[in-house]
Amino acid sequence: MEDNFQSAYQEEQERLNTALAEIDRQLETLRNTPVYTGNDYTEQILEDSREQRRGNLAKLRQEPYFGRLDFAESGDGVRRELYIGKIGVDREQVSDRPLVIDWRAPVASLFYSFTGGTEATSYESPEGLIEGLVYLKRNVVIRKRILERVADTYDREGDGPAVSDEFLVYRLGENKDNRLRDIVSTIQEEQDRIIRAAKNTALIIQGVAGSGKTTVALHRLAFLLYQYKEQVSAERMIIFAPNRMFLDYISDVLPELGVGNIQQSTFADWAAGILGLELPQQSVMETLNRWFEAPGGMPEITDETSERFKGGTKLIGIIEDAVRRLESGSVPGGDFTPWEGAVLPRRTILRWHNEEYAPYPPAKRKERVMARIHRWIEMELKKSPSAAALKDRKKKGAQREKAYGAKWPKYDPLAIYKQIFRAVKTPADWPAEAPEALPAAVLKETRSQLKKGVVLEEDLPPLLYIHYLLNGDEGVQKFDHIVIDEAQDFSPFQIAVLDLYVRGHSFTILGDLSQGIHAYKGVHDWKEMQSLFAPEHTSYHALTRSYRSTMEIIDFANGILSAGVHSELLAVPVFRSGSPVRLIPYGEQRESDLRAALANLSGRDYRTVAVLTRTLADAAHLYENLSEHFDDIHLIDGGMTEYQGGLSVLPLYLSKGLEFDAVIVADADLDSYGETAWDAKLLYVGCTRALHELWLMHNGRLPDYLRQASETAETASGWPDVSGEPDSK
Repeated sequence: MEDNFQSAYQEEQERLNTALAEIDRQLETLRNTPVYTGNDYTEQILEDSREQRRGNLAKLRQEPYFGRLDFAESGDGVRRELYIGKIGVDREQVSDRPLVIDWRAPVASLFYSFTGGTEATSYESPEGLIEGLVYLKRNVVIRKRILERVADTYDREGDGPAVSDEFLVYRLGENKDNRLRDIVSTIQEEQDRIIRAAKNTALIIQGVAGSGKTTVALHRLAFLLYQYKEQVSAERMIIFAPNRMFLDYISDVLPELGVGNIQQSTFADWAAGILGLELPQQSVMETLNRWFEAPGGMPEITDETSERFKGGTKLIGIIEDAVRRLESGSVPGGDFTPWEGAVLPRRTILRWHNEEYAPYPPAKRKERVMARIHRWIEMELKKSPSAAALKDRKKKGAQREKAYGAKWPKYDPLAIYKQIFRAVKTPADWPAEAPEALPAAVLKETRSQLKKGVVLEEDLPPLLYIHYLLNGDEGVQKFDHIVIDEAQDFSPFQIAVLDLYVRGHSFTILGDLSQGIHAYKGVHDWKEMQSLFAPEHTSYHALTRSYRSTMEIIDFANGILSAGVHSELLAVPVFRSGSPVRLIPYGEQRESDLRAALANLSGRDYRTVAVLTRTLADAAHLYENLSEHFDDIHLIDGGMTEYQGGLSVLPLYLSKGLEFDAVIVADADLDSYGETAWDAKLLYVGCTRALHELWLMHNGRLPDYLRQASETAETASGWPDVSGEPDSK
């Protein structure tokens, strides 16, 4: 066995030396080629191509590839060694095999989809289905031009035909820093199917915590740009994430894959930009405070809760009715008379508005009609009998044209929204009372807020829809593809509005209902989103394997879901064992115990350790204490735009989407968490942030679902002994 390993390592070292030498030669040649700065268009295109190759080769010379697949096509039976990397590169000499094959190429799909066995396998190519035999699947780790590891995950000529998880477990055991990393060397079969799915489909992905949802979506963007390079562009793609700090956390993945210029935003920032509104950070924090900081836990949620109602589809009909009413009475009454003796009949204006410009949305239709009236005035001015009459008519005409324009409705989304909720005076032909479909509590609360000039995040989807009904998509970029992360916290209305701004219903919508801690605004069932699309335009995928945490942590988190939420959306762990989940009762001093716990875990070989509290107020108070004893510690309070890694203190509800080597959940007891399903989901989110180690500190009074989870999973009670070895129950 040792001899086989040494032989494989030596073989790969020789191949690496050859590949690096060729990459260096190609890069040197390109760098010695003068950069073209002239105006010839053809030469400019060639120079752009050379510059892209310079950049690609510069990246490849550090880590040229990560995998090898030996494959023989059924037609000729010739066994070919295919090396797969993040970026493809051809050889200097013409060959039937590139030096490195791009991971997105059709043949490279075998590296991810092949699951072992001796039977023939196949992949789809532009020429059709290609069948053949896989002889070897090998993972290699190359860092800074040094071959660090060689692992055969399948060898047809070896002891067994099964694919091994050894390399995957090795990569999962690595510690985290302050950025999400690509998974291109360890993409699994179920993830690869999603990555390579057809473009014009709304993919809805239910993925358990740690299933790689986010990284799968980012790799899917890279694949779409490769597969549909003539149809899509990075500039016309966008990722929507829950907050700016999360966007910073994922910001390195796409550049690592050689992809740039994809837009990244929160829905609130994007929508507010289109509407020309400023959404104060204070209003966002006030919403979080109302739901997460209130004494006694989360307020009751119903379909008539303000955020939930405004995010539902009932409001769509109310808005459409209001815009129709406004539009039907938009042309002012009476003929238009710019000066005595000149008359433009209203019936003519109505014909322009209702027939000739009918295809245009209302705001554009008004603009066209007013431009037509202006041209009519100019034609009539030419009939003036004298210079004095022309001057007088010009002045009167301009004044009356402006006055006539002012009689039209104000096509402003916020103004119409205020009219719907009766926060301002409504047009005379509108009913005096607000629509019956508006719940009384929502009407009262929204009317009060709008009268104060306050626009909340929950108001953005309806405002954006009004904007679309008034203006169409003119002036707003139409996207080729949209990724929505943490989509369980999106509303159906948000998705419906975004569908107006994307071609071909091309979405990747991903989330986890078990992490639906923002249930006051998000979906409770994926059917709420699926129903927005025709069946042929959507598909549902479930990712059930969790790659983030150890088996012990996943088993414990599953216990919380089973006992506290009664959910069947449980994670299947990859076989990676670690320390038992530790439940530690406080001694006499809570804060000194939390300090001791953080000192213990941060003193180990962990790059990121987090202390999760129930509320932001708890986190701020604890941070004050801990910052006196730990230098590199950060408070994450919702206003941060950058995740700095190291030691962090944050409320549990702001941890979603992040992951840490070790996690301490403070106050995991009945004083902070009730027996409701929502409380259980909160703790589930907190527990699944941990990769390697999870400690829960408590006052001895555990919620029942935590007690049950501790009985069904491998846990340890109390502090570790001096050797660091836990005493599991």
